Amino acid sequence: MAKKKQKQAKVVNTSGKRKTAIARATVKAGKGRVRVNSEPIEILQPEMARNKAMEPLTIAGAMNRLGSVDINVNTIGGGQMGQVDAIRTAIAPVSYTHLTLPTNREV
Repeated sequence: MAKKKQKQAKVVNTSGKRKTAIARATVKAGKGRVRVNSEPIEILQPEMARNKAMEPLTIAGAMNRLGSVDINVNTIGGGQMGQVDAIRTAIAPVSYTHLTLPTNREV
């Protein structure tokens, strides 16, 4: 009897850096949630930092690319704005990377 291949979830890890701040983003299939340090990005304070961190999401959202993925970002080091820039750098390639990697069927 032939063995069935189990479908593995596609997970993409990206990272971003600004000065001494480091952000690591994990992208996987989901419902479009974005979390920064285990909290929704919508409650990131101050508002200017939130708007700056959400810029790549706004652009990717306009292209309808992020509705089916969850993004979890963990940040360490640096100051608040350094971390925000690192978050942007980590999130920016997600829309391209997650949608262009080969799936198990293509390999």
